[in-house]
Amino acid sequence: MKTVPFTAFRKNASGFINEVEQGETIILIRHGKPVAEIVPFSASIEKKPSWKQSVVRFEIQGSDLSSAILEERETSE
Repeated sequence: MKTVPFTAFRKNASGFINEVEQGETIILIRHGKPVAEIVPFSASIEKKPSWKQSVVRFEIQGSDLSSAILEERETSE
């Protein structure tokens, strides 16, 4: 991992991109604070958006809510 000031990156972007292609990770610093991380692209990592990820579903034993409501209505009549 390499830390580079933004101005140095701007002056020699092509050289730094070559390093990233070789596997180097570069952290860009602006005004003394990290502002970006440049990492090599990996086609094998395909992160799904959270709305497309599978979720954990819970199942409760017993009747479902709609059946319980209908049953309650029948017994109260």
